[in-house]
Amino acid sequence: MKTAEGLRAALRAIDHRSYPAYKSLAGSWSFGKYVLNIEHVQGDPFAAPSQLSVAVDRKTAGFPAFCWEAPWNRAALEDYLLRRFGRQVGRFSRQARGSGKSGVLAVTVPGQEVLERTDCQVCAGAVTLRFEVGFPANGRTINAPELEKILFDFIPVCVEQGLLYASTPKGEVEQVIALAEDRRFIREELSRLELAAFVADGAILPRESGVSDRPMKNAVPFQSPEEMAVTLELPHRGQVRGMGVRRGITLIAGGGYHGKSTLLKALERGVYDHIAGDGREYVITDATAVKIRAEDGRKVTDTDISLFINHLPSGRDTTKFSTLDASGSTSQAANIAEALEAGSRVLLMDEDTSATNFMVRDELMQAVIARDQEPITPFLERALDLWQRAGVSLILVVGSCGAYFHIADQVVQMDAYYARDITAQAKAVLEERPVPCLTAPGFHLPAGGRVVDLSGDSQTRKNYRGDGYRQERLKVKCFGKTTFTVGARELDLRYVEQIVDSGQTRALAYMVRYAREHLAGRSVENIVAALMKLAAEQGLGAVCGGGMIPAGLTLPRAQEIFACFDRY
Repeated sequence: MKTAEGLRAALRAIDHRSYPAYKSLAGSWSFGKYVLNIEHVQGDPFAAPSQLSVAVDRKTAGFPAFCWEAPWNRAALEDYLLRRFGRQVGRFSRQARGSGKSGVLAVTVPGQEVLERTDCQVCAGAVTLRFEVGFPANGRTINAPELEKILFDFIPVCVEQGLLYASTPKGEVEQVIALAEDRRFIREELSRLELAAFVADGAILPRESGVSDRPMKNAVPFQSPEEMAVTLELPHRGQVRGMGVRRGITLIAGGGYHGKSTLLKALERGVYDHIAGDGREYVITDATAVKIRAEDGRKVTDTDISLFINHLPSGRDTTKFSTLDASGSTSQAANIAEALEAGSRVLLMDEDTSATNFMVRDELMQAVIARDQEPITPFLERALDLWQRAGVSLILVVGSCGAYFHIADQVVQMDAYYARDITAQAKAVLEERPVPCLTAPGFHLPAGGRVVDLSGDSQTRKNYRGDGYRQERLKVKCFGKTTFTVGARELDLRYVEQIVDSGQTRALAYMVRYAREHLAGRSVENIVAALMKLAAEQGLGAVCGGGMIPAGLTLPRAQEIFACFDRY
């Protein structure tokens, strides 16, 4: 392997040359305590920064085995190291001068969730950290002394202070791992206690603002109603009391602006772990839970929505329903069918983002429009069977529709952000009221086995270079966490609400490209299983299909991978 001094000499040899000469530095360079990998060099100082990584071996990194042997502990350690290295990098960014992006030092900035990323990977105790560096230039002329400052002064400090166990504050890593193990314990307890979710007392559920996911200052801490309280004995923190949401049908009711949707949003995000200080560290939801909503205009392909929609006037087959422009009701029906296909055991719904005609038909409407003239079987008439016959729980926010009280196992009222169990009160009111139709005939689970069409724009080809034409790989472009393109095909994921990180969207884009290249002709279930297995056995970077592993990829859940291919 080439040495650090060799890199210094190579740098000085190309000083003041034209910018492309930087590409001669690509490769691996030993710095003693770590190896510096220059993986991709930017084309000019105004292009996206160069991609680098550092690799610290197990002995030098020094992290105890308990920090990385269990996958949930490893994910927590990787998240911790990425944030710690990022703080060090932030001290030095732009301290080297030059044109364009010269002197930029950057890592992916994680949100509040603890997610598996390609940015930091711990394998058998060895640490690899990927980051960006803007190689300095004056105009388009190499400024080697400034890059030498970055590589030989700044990065060694970042590694020493950010990636070595000996440099971490005493007990801090252990606290990170303890939190990870406590969260894992709660997830296992959900199954044992037959809970769909757990919300700890003292949790801070409201967020700082619509554009900030940090906890709101001076917010009302959550307190469980006594009737729903569960006390857990965690391995590290000890006793934690909170609200146990039992499996079954749970309603979250209350007036406007009293915290109903805030509670649901916390449960929606509870499928992920959260960092200490987030306020939702001990808000834990069944890992398969999916937020369901209407999604007007989405594409639906060969999806069995016949559980909810039949006898369309056009005579279209709803066991294999396809459309390029779904209505509110058909899109919500498709979203439920696809969630069931993805193995979801808990559905999260909000009346505000649901199609009214899909959720319920009141008595007057049924009297005026006969049942045989209405192709929609309302969700109200399927929810009970979904729970009792298929074991699929429902947590539903209601603000104006009282019909769901008839089928509820639990009713939580949010009153100025305080939770109250009003189940008994709601049942008492119902005793004096007629019972609507609660189930409909013909219950069945949607058929699976759909084969996704992975065709689309054809592969482009490079120019003839004397040895024939060679196919190019389709280009991947991402636009935040809502949209990506693979080749000329664009996919909009803005209503897949449990995508919480742009890195998940980027990973999904690479998964689509990988599937097009290697998994064509398979069912959606087989594609998702193959991609999850690939990521588990070879690492998330394997979905890129060889070559450099990019920073900025974040592992999505199987449910979001399903949602991606369902919309492709």
